[in-house]
Amino acid sequence: MTLAGDRIRPPNLTIGGAFTIGQLNEGHVIALAAAAPTDSLDPVDGALAATVASEWPDLAAGSVSDDEIDPATKQRRHSVTVVRGFPLSDDGPADLVVMRGSLESVLAQTDARRGDRSNIRRNAAWAERHGWRPLAVATAPLGADGSVGKFSIQGFVEVGVDKPPRDPDHWSANWVRLNVWSASLRLQHWLNVATIFILSCTGYIIMDPFFGPEARAGAETGFQMGGVRFGHFAAAFLWVVLGASRVISAFVSRDKHLRWTEWWPLKRRQDLRNLGEVLQYYTFIKAESPLFVAHNPLQHLTYAGVYVACGVQMITGFALFGLYHPTNPFWALVSTPVHWFGIPGIRLFHTMMMFALWAFVIVHVYLAVRADSLERHGGISSMINGGVWLKRGAKPVDAPEI
Repeated sequence: MTLAGDRIRPPNLTIGGAFTIGQLNEGHVIALAAAAPTDSLDPVDGALAATVASEWPDLAAGSVSDDEIDPATKQRRHSVTVVRGFPLSDDGPADLVVMRGSLESVLAQTDARRGDRSNIRRNAAWAERHGWRPLAVATAPLGADGSVGKFSIQGFVEVGVDKPPRDPDHWSANWVRLNVWSASLRLQHWLNVATIFILSCTGYIIMDPFFGPEARAGAETGFQMGGVRFGHFAAAFLWVVLGASRVISAFVSRDKHLRWTEWWPLKRRQDLRNLGEVLQYYTFIKAESPLFVAHNPLQHLTYAGVYVACGVQMITGFALFGLYHPTNPFWALVSTPVHWFGIPGIRLFHTMMMFALWAFVIVHVYLAVRADSLERHGGISSMINGGVWLKRGAKPVDAPEI
């Protein structure tokens, strides 16, 4: 019995193509996925065999016997098939064991590298968003004595209906959109981005006027530095208002993600274990981490630390600002730290805190892009539209099963 014979492709199924992760081409991966007897009544087998026959008619096929097929089950979502005489390379035909089925089920049986797993998952997620069902394919060498070698992931085949749905409604079949971030939090987030950017730029110019007349000895300065300082102080007062609104919302908001209790996530022993697993995931020790709808424990702790750092930055900034009003009792009180540590010390600390906040921004952007690329949950866009996407059936730690 051959892989691709005269079976007729069912009218309601189509093969879109194949994503390859190994050394095999698209035709070989689809032919491996078609590993089944010619009299198979499985419509997927028929669609795969018909595609091989029409697109790669010159591809020599191996043979499959009925007694060398171990079909998939509800508990094991992949099949195992022995294929004899398959043209795996230029060295001639080879006997193989082909594994075919759910991507995660097949990946669990292989020793694929982290980069390959990430790559194939991203492409499989893209295929699912466009209406295809990824059918993963892995192979292992079959020895003359019947021994089976290690399985290697070869890629996946796109299986779907004749006209795969490409409209946004198709997402509802496998994905669920959850509204997580409120409009007020999103507004605060982007206003914070704007104010920190303005404060950093104007603050750096105040520290080191590297352009304009101030940069040339003896030149007329005009009011350029006055304008820079005004922009710095105006942004500083706006930042204080934003900080105060965030503190107030932490105590009065009905949104659990905004409450102050979220700033300290380590309430149970399991929270510590989750924190450890997240740390191992971020440091590339583990390939997976616990799923969270909102923030994971490390993010909660980091953001709580950032809130404290921003508060300290406001205190030191206004301590320096208060020096311009030494006779005002209020500003004299605000400037008290300057009398403890001296003007140079406060200025240096204020500057180093700015660089520390920008180091956080860089790491924050990198991790956000990385998480969005690997997990495909729309985390970046969620700070614009407020929602994230999770697969149906997912079991997040901080929410009920999706």
